[in-house]
Amino acid sequence: MKKLKKIFLRTFIAFVGIYILTCGLLYFMQEKIIFFPKKLTQNYKFQFDGKFEELNIITADKIYLNGLLFKSDSSKGLIFYLHGNAGALDSWGDIAKTYTNLNYDMFILDYRGFGKSAGDISNEEQFYSDVQSAYIHLKSRYSENKIVIIGYSIGTGPASMLASKNNPKALLLQAPYFSLVDMMNKSYSFVPNFLLRYRFETFTFIEQIKVPIVIFHGNSDEVIYYGSSLKLQKYLKATDKLVTLNGQGHNGMNNNFEYQKELKNILNN
Repeated sequence: MKKLKKIFLRTFIAFVGIYILTCGLLYFMQEKIIFFPKKLTQNYKFQFDGKFEELNIITADKIYLNGLLFKSDSSKGLIFYLHGNAGALDSWGDIAKTYTNLNYDMFILDYRGFGKSAGDISNEEQFYSDVQSAYIHLKSRYSENKIVIIGYSIGTGPASMLASKNNPKALLLQAPYFSLVDMMNKSYSFVPNFLLRYRFETFTFIEQIKVPIVIFHGNSDEVIYYGSSLKLQKYLKATDKLVTLNGQGHNGMNNNFEYQKELKNILNN
């Protein structure tokens, strides 16, 4: 009996040790778990159809962020687009034609450590400050009432923050999360909430936004569960709406016919 107790105690201690080690790794390696940047050399030459301009934007702490401004033939305004948590502008730029074809210019930003952008993401407030710096830069070129903010996936939280702190024409969210805490609780319920340094509480910003909001989410999304948008829907204004894209997964929304149809109506109005 004593032998069994010793085995049980050793097993329990080992389990607790592994659990503490796992939680420690999750706490200190969150950037590597959340963000998957692709690096580009500074002399990399972007190649896309149509007109575009490469921009370098300086942040509050003097770091340069790289972005691309795609030009339509007859501009009605600007799409300010915050992309997902992986890749870089060499591939994200391919979506620009969806918007330039509707006579909107489009700006896409690479976050710190993505593409040609310098530095590394180190905290949530820094992330918010960076996208605000980029937004201010683009406001110097476009009237704010002609700027539509779009956030995709990880970009939906920061996009919602921007819309709550500024006065764009509208906010569009593609496959948004309710919060990263909510995402973690669904996928990693064994991890204590206080360990998550990046909370990205989209719902708190939604409550503060006065401009029109449209959420797009595929009901076959395998990364950010569709229920996230159903939760966010409760925080929308009566005039806002949730558009469900039947059969749409997490990727490829910009090429979805129903999305493009709704987008055209939104931008034309």
